Amino acid sequence: MARLKSPAWPGLRVPAGDVDRILSRLFLTHGDRRRNVTNFWVLLTLAGVIAAAGVVADSTATVIGAMIVAPLMTPILGTALALVLADRRQLLYHLGVVLAGGVAVILIGYLLGLTVPTEVVASTNSQVASRVSPKLIDLLTALATGLVGGFALIRSDVSDTLPGVAIAISLVPPLAVVGLTAESGAYGQSGGALLLFGTNMAAIIATGTAIMLAGRVRDAAGEAGVAVRALGAKSLATVGVALVLVAAPLGYGSWQVLQQQVIIAKAHPVAQRWATEEGWQLTDLKVQTGTLHVEAMGRPPVANEAALRADLDAAGLEDVNAVVTLVVGGSRELSAG
Repeated sequence: MARLKSPAWPGLRVPAGDVDRILSRLFLTHGDRRRNVTNFWVLLTLAGVIAAAGVVADSTATVIGAMIVAPLMTPILGTALALVLADRRQLLYHLGVVLAGGVAVILIGYLLGLTVPTEVVASTNSQVASRVSPKLIDLLTALATGLVGGFALIRSDVSDTLPGVAIAISLVPPLAVVGLTAESGAYGQSGGALLLFGTNMAAIIATGTAIMLAGRVRDAAGEAGVAVRALGAKSLATVGVALVLVAAPLGYGSWQVLQQQVIIAKAHPVAQRWATEEGWQLTDLKVQTGTLHVEAMGRPPVANEAALRADLDAAGLEDVNAVVTLVVGGSRELSAG
């Protein structure tokens, strides 16, 4: 099996004296094990409740609070550190903690969803909508955020940036969305939110591994007397494969968004002209699951939908299904009694 050496990057080199600090920060089983593990589960449970409540309330501020409290980034970066040190026991342990923690937050979201009388889905909740259709830009954001997080952890002089990293990377909120949308029966949206979490997790592990190798953490750990085993190329290749696996559906999602924007760009002037000619007002135009949704408001007589279909066909949208929602305006006084 091929063995890899840590790349040289003098500006990032971690001194041997910092190794214990990094191990204590990232390994839940380092030092006072009971305290580290207890703190993790208490904070994760509270973060899960806060995130689920924030999503239900459609409150951005509450969801951000959950991001700051959430401790999931610790075992994810701990997984990256275990990979760098080729510590199989710590690798399996921290991967298990991340998976168990993810299941716990999903369950919290599901249980909280049982107490909500209405469905918590993308069409009625902006917090859900922003987390169920991840795109390539989300992967790019996660990679950049993971680099900042890894850099802040190996460099104690920039550790003040960690709260900002916690806000930038979305870990617990997507898991809460998975539980809430699953309880609402929107399993497709649950899959999208789970993909977002998987994207962020894969990106953090990949960038964390890269920056720890660049910082010569392996060499520093050896100097500090920490057992460091041979790092195989297959281990790093696995991380790369994971990124490719999440990038594929993200690329498809980005392509779908582009197609929707093309449809809307063609349909908007057509729908606007049609509404004006009919004496109505165009109020909404969007594409959902490949169908163009046109909403217009006006007074009787009802606008001619057949004319809109003909105009759309003439604009090159003959293959696009369209749904027209006509909202009849006006008011009438209802006498009491």
